[in-house]
Parts: sequence; structure tokens; C-alpha cells
Amino acid sequence: MKIETLIQQPEGRDLEFKEILPSKADLNKTIVAFANDSGGILLLGIKDVPRAIVGIDESDLFKLEESISASIIDSCSPTILPDISFLRVGDKYLLKIKIAKGNNPPYHLKSKGIEAGTYIRVGSSNRLANQELIEELNRKRNNISFDSLPVYAKALETVNLDTLEKHFDEKAKEKLTPTILKKLNLIYQEHGNNYPTNALILLSDDILKEQIFPYSKIECAKFKGDIPGDFIDQKTIDGPLSIQAEQAYQFVLRHISKNSEFEGVYRKDRWEYPIVALREVIRNAIIHRDYALSGKDIKIAIFDTKIEITSPGNLLPTVDFNEMDSGQSDIRNRILAPIFKKLGIIEQWGNGLQLIANELKDYPEIKFQWSQPGMSFRISFIKSQIKSEKTHVHEINEERLRTTANDYERLRTIANDYEQLSLEQKKILLFLIENEKITRREVTNLIAVRNTKAYEILNAMVKTELITMFKEGRNSYYILKNS
Repeated sequence: MKIETLIQQPEGRDLEFKEILPSKADLNKTIVAFANDSGGILLLGIKDVPRAIVGIDESDLFKLEESISASIIDSCSPTILPDISFLRVGDKYLLKIKIAKGNNPPYHLKSKGIEAGTYIRVGSSNRLANQELIEELNRKRNNISFDSLPVYAKALETVNLDTLEKHFDEKAKEKLTPTILKKLNLIYQEHGNNYPTNALILLSDDILKEQIFPYSKIECAKFKGDIPGDFIDQKTIDGPLSIQAEQAYQFVLRHISKNSEFEGVYRKDRWEYPIVALREVIRNAIIHRDYALSGKDIKIAIFDTKIEITSPGNLLPTVDFNEMDSGQSDIRNRILAPIFKKLGIIEQWGNGLQLIANELKDYPEIKFQWSQPGMSFRISFIKSQIKSEKTHVHEINEERLRTTANDYERLRTIANDYEQLSLEQKKILLFLIENEKITRREVTNLIAVRNTKAYEILNAMVKTELITMFKEGRNSYYILKNS
């Protein structure tokens, strides 16, 4: 990247600007944090706010280079070798310190030791690593993934694998035998004994999953407005990992609209948001989240004008969401990922980001945005002011079909499975609560559909025993089943 472009970038995980050389302690914290993560660049001679090139006196460059090199080599352990260079922009000089991703973490300040001197990057700041993160850095050095670690608290033969066995039988067309478990590295052998791995416990129905990994769940919520607060609906998905993606995906579908239009005699449906992209992001959130981080779960938040999906753990340093068409692939959970592929949850390595990028081209009104708040990775699908023609045609009908938090409470009293109701069904049920009965013609006006579509919706509601049909001569009407 050219220096003119680089200095226009925001500070972040791998980039920091300083007007003057920081203190020795602050400098080395940044260097250690870069080495523990994906590497980074520190540029001296640039004022951050407001961004401006102030430069460094040319006569000081070599003296600064020697001072910085000596400080890093003397203060950081294991040894970090900085790549220091001078840059000229116009008539001003900058000093660039480039740190490569370290292959021997955890890097730390010698004077503080590993526990008190290991730093990581969180956004554009340096943070002291806790014991969990230090252990993760040790695993990274030894090329060990967290999901491969053994769980000694329970004998393998007592682990409840009912759901996983059923899925393997249905999707992989094979029995989940001890031989298969061993082949998939889901068991750990030690001194002649077999133990479940973290991956197997996460995939299990066992009560031990709740005890060891209470946050291996997805919290889903539909909020009223555009900030967390009043919710219309919520759901906790805490079963085996193999079923979480589908359940979360269905929750999202229940709370976004699907529009229809006709091209000749053919009907074409279009969702409010790009559902293929949403599905891929949900899958990625589950398979790539950091299960070693305690106290953090996946969150799916649906607002009036955006959907946010937040997963614990920073983006892997080898993946760049700014290059989504390049077929990138990297794996944090090396045991879980092949299982997901075997069960059909992951279709093909490296094509997830391409699927997202391709579908977003058909949704110019949706802004795709990613960020890394704290030790998390967040994807946002945001409605912009640009509306496609298809969306604009059905905008009024969508607004008419929206339900409120008060509606939610009323419907819960007459529908056992509120989450399965479509927006049209909710509107009809609310009408019946207030008016006792409804005709097919009234339904066509209420939800703005044709007569045949109204018949299909009403007939389905009769079959599911939500409503009952009565006839008066040649006319018919519908009432609530239990009224």
C-alpha cells in the first residue's frame, strides 16, 4: 500500500500513528501486541486527530532508528526484530516500524514476565492479556486448536450424542461409531483411555456442555427501533452446535419480510435482506467463533433498519473481508470444521465469502459492514436510503404487516408456537382478537393479497387449528379456534 493511501486509513488492529516517539513502555507494548496478533505498522511523524503529517527532523532519523531497535531487542521476549525504514512525503520524513506476525508467542515485556507483560491488540489499543488469552497464544505457538483438547471430566462412553448420531445417520449416511469418532479426531487417547474432546462436547446433548461451555449459545432478538432495548421477540439457542445454525437462520427469516412480484405468469420472491449472505454469516459465526473465550456468546440482533451478527473472537489475521471475492479460507476450530462439512453445514471451503459478495450485488440498498468491537467480530447488514424498485413496490404492505411488542403479548395467549407464525397470520389473528370474525374479502384487504392467496393462508390456519371456518348460506367466515 502506498504511503499516501496508508496515512488515510483509520487506526486499528494493525496500524497506529504517533506524532512523536512514545515512551519506551508504550512503544514496547504496541510492538508486543502486534507480534502476538497479525503484525502491524507503527508510523512516527503523523498526528492522528486531526490526521496530519508533521514529520520528523531528518537529523534525528538514524538516532531514532538505533534507539527504537535497541529498546525492542532489550525489552521484548522472545526476540522481535523490527523492520524500520524512512519514508519521505513531500518535504517531510516519516519513520515506519513494521512488525511481522510472531511465530513464537506469547510475546511479552521482559521486565514484567508473561503473566503481567503480555499484550494483545483490541481495536486500536493495547490490552493486557488475561490467562485465557495467554493460553490461546501458547496453543497458537504449538499449532493446537482449542477444540482438539481433551475433556477428562467424563468417560467417552457416557457422553450423550443422540442428536449428533441422528444427524450423521441422516446427512452423512453413516453410523457414528467409535472408529468414526477416532477418525474425525473427536476423541483423545491417553494411556490407553479414550476421552471426549472439546469439539465432541460442543456437538453433544450432554449436560456437561452446559457446565463447561455455558456460553456456547446464540442469543437472538428482534428489537423495536434501531437500538437494543424493547424487544418484540427473543430466543436462546443452546443445543448442540450442529443444529444451532439452522435454528438461528429460521429465527431471522421469521422476522424479515418476503416480497413477491410477477413476471408474466411466474412469481418471483425477494427477501428484505440477502438471505444467502445471512445464512453464510450465521454459519461462519458458529464455526469460527472462539470457544475458549468465556462469558461471550453469539448475538443476532434484528432492528428496524439493520441486522447485526456478533461472534466471540477477532477475525483470523489471514482473512480479509475487504477481499471477499478472492476465495479465502482459514480455520480456527480444526476439529469442528470438517464435521460441519460432513454434515452439509459447510458446503465448500473458501466459497462462503464469495457467496456473500455475489448476493450483495443484487441488494444495492443493503450496506455490508464489518467491525471488531472488543474481542468480537461483527457483521452488519444495514438498510441504506437507496431502495430497489422491488423493495419500493411492497414498502407500504410491509409496514402494514409489522407487529408490535404489545401484539406479541396478545398473540402469545392464543398461539402456542408464536415464532412459527408468518406476518400475515399474525395480522389475521390480531384482527380476530378485536373483531371476533373475518371473511376472505376482509383478509384480502387486510394483508393486501389476492383472493386465492388469502384462501391459501386461511386454509393453512384452519389445518393448524388456529382458526375455524363457519358457513352462513353461500357465505363463509372464520373465527378463532378457541373463541
